[in-house]
Amino acid sequence: MSEVLLCARGLTKRFGGLAAVNDVSLDLWRQRIHAVIGPNGAGKSTLTNLLSGDLVPTAGKVTLDGRDITGWNPERISRAGLGRSYQKTNIFLPFTVWENIRLAAQSRTPQAARWLRLATSVKAANERAERALELAGLQARRGFVAGTISHGEQRQLEIAMTLATDPHVLLLDEPLAGMGTAEAERMVALLLRLKQEHAMLLVEHDMDAVFALADHLTVMVNGQVIASGAPAQVRADANVQSAYLGEEDAAAGPPQGGDAPTRGRAAGLPASWGANSNG
Repeated sequence: MSEVLLCARGLTKRFGGLAAVNDVSLDLWRQRIHAVIGPNGAGKSTLTNLLSGDLVPTAGKVTLDGRDITGWNPERISRAGLGRSYQKTNIFLPFTVWENIRLAAQSRTPQAARWLRLATSVKAANERAERALELAGLQARRGFVAGTISHGEQRQLEIAMTLATDPHVLLLDEPLAGMGTAEAERMVALLLRLKQEHAMLLVEHDMDAVFALADHLTVMVNGQVIASGAPAQVRADANVQSAYLGEEDAAAGPPQGGDAPTRGRAAGLPASWGANSNG
């Protein structure tokens, strides 16, 4: 059943006189993927950091499951049910795939229980790890050293580690970055599977993937939201078209006909949005 799991209202983050995020509001619903797109420096990653607790907002409020989590540290927010991945893969390269996932699952074991090595705690952590391994489609790589698997599989592993912490809200920052076509297709399929049980925020530059995945789309520019709604609605939005395509291209609309869009050019959006960036 769809329900709002995370709610942000009026989020603002200032660095001196610069408003990296300015009065942004959004809702993340279970069983829906909310994609955030925009050019380099739009504030997308800063917004993600505000939601995860990596940055403290200058103004605004964030609630998770109805609880005000504004100003909480990342560990406390994570334990409350929010998981995230980062632009740069964040795994233990010398450890096996299973060891990485098992360590993430073990982080949810109470300190005292870990110290006492209670069998029930070990069993629960193993069960979370096994489920995350299966959900991420990495069973065949279980015993492989993480540093030896492909880039796409390392990104899957990072998501598996996030899943092992048992989140119900996922913040994914460019999970398809640097992937070839086949790896990107596997990641899209994985995210669609995860959608069934999670609310998801997706920051991504691959426009083809965005329009294949998103139930709701928000466009940010210079820290502000210029359009938000159903992907088809945003694609046709005059502000989005005129800001990045110019008046003539906006009047012509997105490409027509049977030709499939090239990567990063879905829906007539600018090619520069398909490049990896910080922001």
